[in-house]
Amino acid sequence: QVQLVQSGGGLVQAGGSLRLSCAASVRTVLAMGWFRQAPGKEREFVAAIAGSGGNEYYSDSVKGRFTISRANARNTVYLQMNSLKPEDTALYYCAADHAVGTVVAGPGYWGQGTQVTVSS
Repeated sequence: QVQLVQSGGGLVQAGGSLRLSCAASVRTVLAMGWFRQAPGKEREFVAAIAGSGGNEYYSDSVKGRFTISRANARNTVYLQMNSLKPEDTALYYCAADHAVGTVVAGPGYWGQGTQVTVSS
């Protein structure tokens, strides 16, 4: 059973930065990513990274501001969020699966969610 444990998040002013972390409980290297869900909206894809770390994918809304990275030795993925905007406010979920395409389309494993709030 894969468990994803998230940390990070919080409250920041517009233009600020935050970093999210997510650690997988298994040694198998998984493709991992991030989704978010704002109040009253559907969950949306944010970013994903292949198990090898060589391929990264981003939604248009965060491209150039957010960076996904990973530390395979700890099976941990990070999301560095810069130039944050109020519209980035959401509950952020870590996600994982065996292929990065599956993470983007519909991952099988989810973290518990962490709140990110950006004030104007």
